[in-house]
Amino acid sequence: MFESFLEFIAAGWLQLEIWQLLVVTLVMLQITIASVTLYLHRSQAHRGVDLHPLLSHLFRFWLWVSTGMLTREWVAIHRKHHAKCETPEDPHSPMVEGINKVLFDGVSLYRNEARNQETLDRYGHGTPDDWVERQLYSRYKYAGIGVMLLADLALFGALGLTVWALQMIWIPFWAAGVINGAGHYWGYRNFHTRDTATNLTPFAFWIGGEELHNNHHAFPASARFSIRPWEFDIGWIYLRVLSALGLAKIKKVAPVPHVNSGNDRIDMDTLKAVFNNRLHVMASYARKVTKPVLKQHRLSAVGACTCTYRKLKSLLSRDQRMMDEHARSELNAVLDSNEQLNTVYQYRLQLQQVWERTASSHEHLVQALKEWCVQAEATGIQVLEEFSRHLRQYTLRSAC
Repeated sequence: MFESFLEFIAAGWLQLEIWQLLVVTLVMLQITIASVTLYLHRSQAHRGVDLHPLLSHLFRFWLWVSTGMLTREWVAIHRKHHAKCETPEDPHSPMVEGINKVLFDGVSLYRNEARNQETLDRYGHGTPDDWVERQLYSRYKYAGIGVMLLADLALFGALGLTVWALQMIWIPFWAAGVINGAGHYWGYRNFHTRDTATNLTPFAFWIGGEELHNNHHAFPASARFSIRPWEFDIGWIYLRVLSALGLAKIKKVAPVPHVNSGNDRIDMDTLKAVFNNRLHVMASYARKVTKPVLKQHRLSAVGACTCTYRKLKSLLSRDQRMMDEHARSELNAVLDSNEQLNTVYQYRLQLQQVWERTASSHEHLVQALKEWCVQAEATGIQVLEEFSRHLRQYTLRSAC
């Protein structure tokens, strides 16, 4: 009898085989990731989606027992990250703290910022502040992970300790480390945002869509992180299913540019369409104007500086505020040596300045866009002329 009891304790109440335990563990880890990306990130931090109150509380409870994180703390730290990105005030920038610090010790950066009451007060507004939050989750912040430990041991026996350990390191490593670290250091960029955020796909598709970090920084309020046809956002699939079940309401997704091939007139509608899709516009400029001109003059351009062709292509589309002195020096050396490349670069800056004239009236902005197109089409640079004519076709309404 006693031996049977010991065997029961060792194997746990569920008496699972190893492969079954592995499947159950992976499912629980994915629930944790889903709780972070759907509830904390897309719903609470950026309000891109409204979740059913019952579902929100289930996610909140699961995060309490599986991570010990509080909604207000996570949301406040993440909002501050967006507001102060890549500055000394950014809670976890690898550009400031160093990639090794964020990648391998990002959890300590999170905990340090969670102690900053000013951050919580300024950026934590709108998060749950009900009786359960005040009297249970916040008051007994780490009691939840103790409950999870006991549950894992009871259900899975001795191996429950390993399951619990994986649950405890999953978010600190993938979210605090990989997303906050590698997601601002390696990868590719669809949009040249005013930060270093990158996309890590396809090798990190199991972390809820959070690997599409550059897309998210380009359109923070979007409930959908995937932009390109090949990008996979499993979090968006979850939301579509939940929406079909009446458990989620999608509020906002990233804009999709529409063009009217029959339009050649720049008016207020054109201006608004270009402004709403300005990141798409600049990405298109890099792809359709800068890249062909750089390829055409590749040998002379690369020969003018010590950086590689790939780095030079990045410099030509990067915000100058994100460059150090060495990068600016390399870029200027190339621009000085190539008149056509310098022309398309200057027109890129001028186009960007059109929507940065926040103090100008709409009429002045429409006129500025008209003048940009007229001048661009008079440069004699074919790809720039074609881009300008395409820009005239942007519209707020679908062409179909």
